[in-house]
Amino acid sequence: TRERFMSEKHESFIKTPKQLIIIVALAFIVPIVLFGLLSQLMTGEKKMRPDEPPAMIVERIKPVGELAIAGPKALLTGDKVYATVCQTCHAAGLAGAPKAGDRAAWAKVIKGGQAQAVAHAISGIQVGGKVMPPRGGNSDLTDEEVAGAVVFMANQSGATWKAPELKMPVAAPAQAAAPTAGAAVAAVAAGTPPMPAIPTMPAPSAAAPQVSAAGGHGKTVYDATCVVCHAGGIAGSPKIGDKVAWAPRLKTGIEALYTSALKGKNAMPPKGGSLSLPDADVKAAVDYMVAQAK
Repeated sequence: TRERFMSEKHESFIKTPKQLIIIVALAFIVPIVLFGLLSQLMTGEKKMRPDEPPAMIVERIKPVGELAIAGPKALLTGDKVYATVCQTCHAAGLAGAPKAGDRAAWAKVIKGGQAQAVAHAISGIQVGGKVMPPRGGNSDLTDEEVAGAVVFMANQSGATWKAPELKMPVAAPAQAAAPTAGAAVAAVAAGTPPMPAIPTMPAPSAAAPQVSAAGGHGKTVYDATCVVCHAGGIAGSPKIGDKVAWAPRLKTGIEALYTSALKGKNAMPPKGGSLSLPDADVKAAVDYMVAQAK
């Protein structure tokens, strides 16, 4: 009886080969399924809904922060300025710009002389079909950097101009300091109390854009930066006032338009190529163009 009890106690619950196969299969399948579920749980992302507005998508996927490296401005040689700023129009001859390397197109520019060509590049030009914003739309460029780009392009078409030496712009002189405490004591001792310092209003910055009577600040920014492409619908940009071209863009919402203008889209560089523009100025220009399309 004791031997029979011990035999039943140690008897396995797997009694057939089929049960053995099932147990072995489950031993492999169950862990794999569990690992797969855990992987989806840990790495799964929120699915994009078809009806989700573009502005919400941009807001959701934008980076947590942006890196800004402080330090002195790095001056660019003419070829670098051309590659980063001028190439947008001059590589294809857009907006009446003389195409880089086109000797016939540059012949008239070269005939006018280096000084005139550089002056037009710095101040901008809107004559006939030619539309170029000041400094190619990048107000951060120094006069020497702009001149270097002009020389680089002109020399590709037969000119023998010499680029000016690159130099940092001279900082504005600081205002006169108030009389020191030592000077005040000396004046009192001499019996001539010092005159109190008269506060002076700082001079308006030459770079500060003036508000236009027609269209406000947005039109001023548009005229200085955006007109080069949007005036003629160049490089796929919607022509200002063209309601048909602007209609699908207006449907995406104003926030999506702001994002495209600030970050760049397709052939349009961020902030229209003028990276020094404050975000508020870029948005004002967008508001102005949107108003013309309604």
